[in-house]
Amino acid sequence: MLENSNFGFRFDESKCAECGGKCCKGEKGYIFITPQEIQKVADFLNMDFEKFCLLYLKKVGYRYSLIEKLEQSGTGYACIFFDETKGMCQIYEMRPKQCLKFPFWDCYRDDFETLLKECIGVVKK
Repeated sequence: MLENSNFGFRFDESKCAECGGKCCKGEKGYIFITPQEIQKVADFLNMDFEKFCLLYLKKVGYRYSLIEKLEQSGTGYACIFFDETKGMCQIYEMRPKQCLKFPFWDCYRDDFETLLKECIGVVKK
């Protein structure tokens, strides 16, 4: 069970296998990634840095975000690296810090009810 003293909940990572990747899909948004993380993911995929950037990134102001794809159901969006058939991330071992920190995002610090709708692995302290 993961904890962060700044949040009023705990997170049970073992629930990720059951949920179907709700944190990886849904509304359109940004999946921010740093140049260092880009290099790690590109290496993980045995891909050239520049090719990776051309295929999988979009520029958002001065930052970079992984692109999204329309879900197979056509009802929402998913991270380009989310495998809808398996319900899991294809780059989980090298996922960006933003993904790694979930569900301990500032937007959920005082909004546990919204988080609970998205994540079955959270439990109030």
